[in-house]
Amino acid sequence: MSKLLIVDDDPRLRAMLQRYLESQGFEVRAVDNTAHMDRLLQREHFDLLLLDVLMPDEDGLSACRRLRSDGFARPIIMLTARGELPDKVLGLELGADDYLAKPFEPRELVARIRAVLRRSEDHKTPAAPAPGEIRFGRFRLALDERRLYEGERIIELTSGEFALLNVLASHPFEALSRERLQTQIHGSDHAQVGERGIDVLVSRLRRVLEDNPRKPRYLQTVWGLGYAFAPDGQPQAAGARR
Repeated sequence: MSKLLIVDDDPRLRAMLQRYLESQGFEVRAVDNTAHMDRLLQREHFDLLLLDVLMPDEDGLSACRRLRSDGFARPIIMLTARGELPDKVLGLELGADDYLAKPFEPRELVARIRAVLRRSEDHKTPAAPAPGEIRFGRFRLALDERRLYEGERIIELTSGEFALLNVLASHPFEALSRERLQTQIHGSDHAQVGERGIDVLVSRLRRVLEDNPRKPRYLQTVWGLGYAFAPDGQPQAAGARR
């Protein structure tokens, strides 16, 4: 049974979501602000966080950014009345795994939760046959552990970030379209922002991997198509620009 934490200051919505998600087989806790969230996260393990954006004191976007900066790697789905594309993209850029605008159908939320949890389980559980590792520069992508190392230090990646890096690094010098990357990572479970989400994931990975994210060495843009991975010490991918 997956354990969820709802953080939303609307008591009626919070209670309704808790009842509905429990009826769908989830274990659910619900709190009204991020201070209560922090206390619960220190004491209990949660498989997924449902985080409202518009809250008093600390808003959901700030909380998401803080959690990711602190190394919180479990999935986060943002819930908000803001449905505009720039707000969705901002949520993803700050580390959210998905973004659902209010009002929404509870069944859609359950579908999103299950899709994100599936990706998270794929991230945590070694996928056979995926032994070995991919080394580039000072990094080591351990496929059997599904982890990224810089030297001996583990770099925490979200499930989406690891999946994207795995696909790109497994196809060196091959220009992969955003549509293909989206399908490889999510299958039919496309986020609302569509292929723009791939750009967001690449941007997040560049901040981790590149000395200068504005002039990337490993994750190169292939204009008019998508992205290509160029291992360290190798020539630039054909058609790619830094």
